[in-house]
Amino acid sequence: MNENSERVHFLAHLLDALLAAIARLSTTRANGLAGLVCDTGIGVVLLGAGLWRGDLRVSAALAIIATGLLLFSFIEYCFHRWLFHGRGGMLENGHSKHHENPAGYDALPFFLPPLGMVALTALIALLLPLTVALLLVGALAIGYAAYGVGHTAIHTDSLKRVLPRRWAAAHHIHHHHPDRNFGVTTPLWDILLRTRYVSANAVAGARKVG
Repeated sequence: MNENSERVHFLAHLLDALLAAIARLSTTRANGLAGLVCDTGIGVVLLGAGLWRGDLRVSAALAIIATGLLLFSFIEYCFHRWLFHGRGGMLENGHSKHHENPAGYDALPFFLPPLGMVALTALIALLLPLTVALLLVGALAIGYAAYGVGHTAIHTDSLKRVLPRRWAAAHHIHHHHPDRNFGVTTPLWDILLRTRYVSANAVAGARKVG
């Protein structure tokens, strides 16, 4: 084996070891907690930077943030419905593990989503003003962080208040009816796209009223 082949073999072995380490990291509680902190942090930093620039009216800034949150909720729905519950593939296989063990810690490596948000901000800034990019992606990041915190609370906490319990129940229903209730942060898109779970009793009651 010549020197170049040895280098290639060494680098391939190093890459395999790195990927294996990242895979192990992704299943740990520490990674899950670090992810929640980093996701929230990058959202706050991006939003703070956009607001600090101060070159937009408050109404315009709030409208951009609201747009980003709404856009995230739609992206969340689409990923969950058509990719996490698609026909095979890495995302579907990974999500099936969550359905098998809802209290598990399988998640993306904590550093990937923040890096992705920074890269997305840079990309959008090529097309739109920097402040718009910061606020829009900052809202997306906050939406993603809210998804992570909410999803974790649903599966690990005992929610006491009525509204949080109802919100959590909608997701627990999804684990029993995987073709319903794809939205975690909001039921909006399930309602609009008719994938909201309706119990047999509710259907029967509606028929009687009709």
